[in-house]
Amino acid sequence: MAGRWGAVTALGAAQFVMVLDSTVMNVSISQVVSDLDTTIAVMQSAITFYTLTMAAFMLLGAKLGERWGRRRALVIGSIIYSIGSATTALSVNAAMLVVGWSVVEGLGAVLVIPAIAGLIADNYSGHARVTAFSIIGAASGVAVAVVPLVGGFVTTYASWRYVFAAEVVVMAVVLIFNKVIRHSGEPLPTRIDVLSVILSALALFLIVYGLLQTKTWGWILPTTDTQVLGLSPVPFIVAAGAVLLWLFLRRQGVLRRSGRTPFLNTDMLTIRHLRAGVGSIGLQYTVTAGLFFIVPVYLQFTLGLNAVNTGIRLFPLSVALVLFSIIGTALARRLSPKRIARIGQLLLVLASLVLLFSIDPELQNGVFATGMFLAGAALGLLASQLGNVTMSAVDRSELSEAGGVQGVFQNLGSSLGTAILGSIMIAALGSLFLGGVAASALPHDVQTEVTQRTESGVPIVAVSEVPRIAKAAGLSDEQGRQLTDLYQDAQLQALRLSFAVLTLISISALAFSRNLPSTVAAQEEEPAGRTGPSRDSTPAP
Repeated sequence: MAGRWGAVTALGAAQFVMVLDSTVMNVSISQVVSDLDTTIAVMQSAITFYTLTMAAFMLLGAKLGERWGRRRALVIGSIIYSIGSATTALSVNAAMLVVGWSVVEGLGAVLVIPAIAGLIADNYSGHARVTAFSIIGAASGVAVAVVPLVGGFVTTYASWRYVFAAEVVVMAVVLIFNKVIRHSGEPLPTRIDVLSVILSALALFLIVYGLLQTKTWGWILPTTDTQVLGLSPVPFIVAAGAVLLWLFLRRQGVLRRSGRTPFLNTDMLTIRHLRAGVGSIGLQYTVTAGLFFIVPVYLQFTLGLNAVNTGIRLFPLSVALVLFSIIGTALARRLSPKRIARIGQLLLVLASLVLLFSIDPELQNGVFATGMFLAGAALGLLASQLGNVTMSAVDRSELSEAGGVQGVFQNLGSSLGTAILGSIMIAALGSLFLGGVAASALPHDVQTEVTQRTESGVPIVAVSEVPRIAKAAGLSDEQGRQLTDLYQDAQLQALRLSFAVLTLISISALAFSRNLPSTVAAQEEEPAGRTGPSRDSTPAP
C-alpha cells in the first residue's frame, strides 16, 4: 500500500491549486482592485462567478470524466486550468481577469475536481481511502494556511500575478506525474443531454446572480429605479432559476422513462448518507467562502491593511484547519463520521458566536483570534470526513457522478457564501451609513450632499480616507469627523450583521449531520451502494 501513496500526492497537489486560487484572490483583493483600476463590487462578482462557473458545469465535467476516463479528464482539465492561470497572471483589466480566472480556470476545474474524487476512490479502499481523502482535505487546509501568509507576502512585496504564474508550474508537475495514478475501467460511451446542461447551468446562474444583486436592487422592496411590478427584480430572477431547476429534474425523469441515460441520476439524491454529506459540504463552503470574503474586505478596505497583515489575521483559522484535519483523520479510527462532523458543526456555531461578539474597530483582540481558530478547527474536522462519506455512499460505477454532485454543492456553497454575505455586508453598509447621516446633527444641506454623492451606492473605503473625501466635498473638519464616526459605525454594524447571518447558516448545517453514517468509516472496505443504512426507507441513525 505504501507504494501507492504517489497517487494521492499528485492529486493532493492538484487539490492544493484548486483551493489556493480562490484564497489568494481574497487575500490580494485590494491590490487587484488597485492594479486593474476596478471596484470591490466587480471583484465580488468575479469571485462569485469563478465558483458559479464550477457549480454550473461540474456535472458536465463529471460526465466528460466518464466519457474520456478520469485520468484523461484530469490531464485535459489541468491543461485548460493552466491556460486560465496564465491569462489571469497577464491580465491588463478586469474583463481579462474574469475571462481567464472566472471562466477558463473554472472550466478547467470542473474536469479536475470530480476526477480527483473519483481517482482517490479508484486507488484506495477501506481506511486507506479515509486517509487519502483526509490528505486531500489536508492539502486544502495547507493551501488555506500557506496562501494568506505566503500569498500575502508575494502580493505585498512583488505582485499577485506571480501566484497565478506559480499555479501553471504546479499543474505542469501534476501532468508530468499523472502516470502514477491508477484508473479503473474503460471510458464509458456516455451520451450527454444538451438540454439538461443548459437547464442546470441557467438555473444555478439565475439563482446565484439574483442573490448577488441584492446589494444593488434589494431583497424584496426595490432600492433603485430597477423594478418589476413595483418590487426588486431579485425574487423574480431567483424564482425563474428555481423553475428551471425544477424543469431540469423533470427532464431527468423524461430521459429515464424514454430509455435514455439521464444527465444526473436523481436516484442518487435519495441516498441519505450522500445527501447529508453534500448538504453539509455545501454549507461548510458557504461559511468558508463568506468568512474569506467579508474579513479580508474589512481588513483591507476599512482598516487599510496590506495582504501580509491580512494573512496574519487569518492565520489562526488556517493553522487550525490543517491541525484538525489531521486530528479528524486519527479520530476516524474510533469515532463515526457522524459524531466527528457533529462536533465540527457545533464548533462552527460556537466560532460564529465568538466572532459575532468579538467585533471591534481593529479586529485585533484575542477573542477574534479565538473565534477564527475555532472556525478553522470546525472546518478541519468537517474536511476530514465529508469527502469520504459522499464517495462511500455510492457504487464504483457512480464515483464520477458522485464527485460531480459533491463539486456542485461545494462550489454552489462557495458562490452563495460570497454572494449572500458579501451583498449583505455591502448593502447594509449603505443603508446603515445613510440612515446614520439622516439621523445625525449634520446640517440638512450636508445630509443632502452626502445622499446625492452616494445615490449609486456607498463605496467601501478605509476609514482613514473619509476625512479627505469629506474635505474634497467641501465639508468642514468637524463635519468630516462626524462623517468618519458615522461611517466607521456603519461598517462595524454591517460586519456584525454579516457574522449574525454566518451564525444562522452554521446552525442550519446541524440539520444535515443527523443523517451522516453512524458506523466507523474504517470498517467499510467498499462503497456502501444503495443498500443498508443509506436507504431513505431505513430509520435515521
